[in-house]
Amino acid sequence: MTYLQLPRVFDRRGVSLDGQLHPHFTGVASALKSQLRSYAGGAAVCVYHRGQCVVDLWGGAKNRAGSAWTRDTMAPSFSTGKGVASTLLHMMVDRGLLDYEDRVAQHWPEFAQAGKETITVRHVLAHEAGLYHIRQMIDHADRMLDWDHMIRALERAKPLHVPGERTGYHGLTFGFLVGEILRRVTGKHLPQLIREELAEPLGLDGMYIGAPEEELDRAAELIWPMRGRLLQDRRIGPAVEKASAVAGTLLSPLRTFIRLSGIGFDFGSIVDALAPRGISAFDFGSRETLRVVIPSGNGLFTARSLARMYAALAGGGEIDGVRLLSQGTLMRATKVQSNGKRRAVLPFDLRWRLGYHGIGTTRGFPPQAFGHFGYGGSGAWADPSRELAVAMVVNSGMGTPFGDIRTARISGAALASADRRPGTA
Repeated sequence: MTYLQLPRVFDRRGVSLDGQLHPHFTGVASALKSQLRSYAGGAAVCVYHRGQCVVDLWGGAKNRAGSAWTRDTMAPSFSTGKGVASTLLHMMVDRGLLDYEDRVAQHWPEFAQAGKETITVRHVLAHEAGLYHIRQMIDHADRMLDWDHMIRALERAKPLHVPGERTGYHGLTFGFLVGEILRRVTGKHLPQLIREELAEPLGLDGMYIGAPEEELDRAAELIWPMRGRLLQDRRIGPAVEKASAVAGTLLSPLRTFIRLSGIGFDFGSIVDALAPRGISAFDFGSRETLRVVIPSGNGLFTARSLARMYAALAGGGEIDGVRLLSQGTLMRATKVQSNGKRRAVLPFDLRWRLGYHGIGTTRGFPPQAFGHFGYGGSGAWADPSRELAVAMVVNSGMGTPFGDIRTARISGAALASADRRPGTA
């Protein structure tokens, strides 16, 4: 298979791409270059189709100083890590260490406090456990740096509704719940599981939740719009938060979407789930944060690694002889859960699977596609019907908890290219 090599040649506006791509996927390169012209910072995109890497591109700047994004640059990718943690849990179900219908307290006895004894693994993965209200669980966002504190807080927490009654996006608590279930059934913490079960078998070059110190120089710097930078100023942030403006600033793209869609909704429930006290001064991109384990918020990834993991899922659970999941478990994991359920936190239907959500693109909503996007614009997904996997990581822009228009455009370009590609060449 012949690839187009893209040397770092700058156009008139200073935009360039490095990497390679299959000739049938030039539309993805065009979409990425267009985005790099419009946004600060940089990005990387990787696409697998029919088990082959057909796009591996990167460009732009990895920091405010303008250093070039390189092949090994990783980006903090927020909720994109939920898909990684969920994949690991599905692998343990596949091995018989637990089942989706198990009560969480079977594996984590302390969890049964405060009326949580009936919550199942399925409830957790489908965002139906009623434990999204992190603002009521902890007194400051810095508590997320302490795994044991977060686990004790979740053990003490009372569900806000009957488990399974409705969906409510567990924006920041999801990763702690899944990560602790994994620790209880395997005896291993998430960084070790990622290394042993995903990175090493698949030959991944950048997949961390809780990155080792020696890898942090590869991390791209998060470049926020001006409002976000002001809130990160510790002289300004507390005063802003006192006026309850932090949620309005950090979550304004999501609030705007809800307003424009004409959906009536209590914005306070979103704040309860996504804006713990002190979030204005919490730096998700700092070295201190990236070293600890916050599975819903501090994954550090290359697009190449995310795409290869999802390529295995797009290929029926296997790629290049490495099997992550059986077909049967994959089908159970990706069955839509949320149809007809009442909703909390977010008013629209994300077509939740077990730990993944449905995928929106500029070419519609592919019915079999699943994955997870993150605040700020990164994300990754798979479509088994096309044997297609797409990943994008960025370091600028605020977006929403589920990516933004950049993710949708890259995804749409990848879909169009895959649908036009003939045969198996």
